[in-house]
Amino acid sequence: MRMTDFLQHSDMVSWTLALMLLLLSVLSWVVMAWKWRLLSRVRQDVPRSVAAFWQSPGFDEARQRVAQFDRDACVLPLLEATLLPLGGTLAACGDRHEQLTRVLRDAMQSVLRRLQWGQILLATAGSISPFIGLLGTVWGIFNALTGMAAGGAVRIEDIVGPVGEALVMTAAGLAVAIPAVLGYNFLGRRIAQIEIELEGFAHDVRALLASSRG
Repeated sequence: MRMTDFLQHSDMVSWTLALMLLLLSVLSWVVMAWKWRLLSRVRQDVPRSVAAFWQSPGFDEARQRVAQFDRDACVLPLLEATLLPLGGTLAACGDRHEQLTRVLRDAMQSVLRRLQWGQILLATAGSISPFIGLLGTVWGIFNALTGMAAGGAVRIEDIVGPVGEALVMTAAGLAVAIPAVLGYNFLGRRIAQIEIELEGFAHDVRALLASSRG
């Protein structure tokens, strides 16, 4: 059985399902490659940026040093958020500690949303691809058996070929889903590690600023 045999015996439904799997596969690999590169840089830059911050003599100098290391703007937004003017708004309610908690939380959520971009696509590809492949297989077997029934007597040799060709769709669905699931889990773990580092840094910055400007 060859892929050309499957393509020759496919109808519009099978072609559509095959194209959907191809699209999901291409998008998944593009997202995984892009996120791998991004998260690799961030995992290097965050510790360097945090170290540069604490080695600086003052807050303004620290912001300038962090900007030199923070290529993907994961640490600097937390520092910039603490400089936003809050006077005359509801955000200014409460003591300095509560104000810093709000602005740092919002800044960190914005950074995490950017880092988590594409995770939904990987999760979707990993969850629906096997079902798309299974649907393609069922549809292919249905068409094969319908055609054989219309042709009269059916031999086992006449069934094995078309059914085997239809099973290609199930294999294709798994081939798309397995890398997507692995990529989702691995990249999600990296994002969680970065989140822990950013949370710890935000907590320390909040404590520093609340005590120095309280």
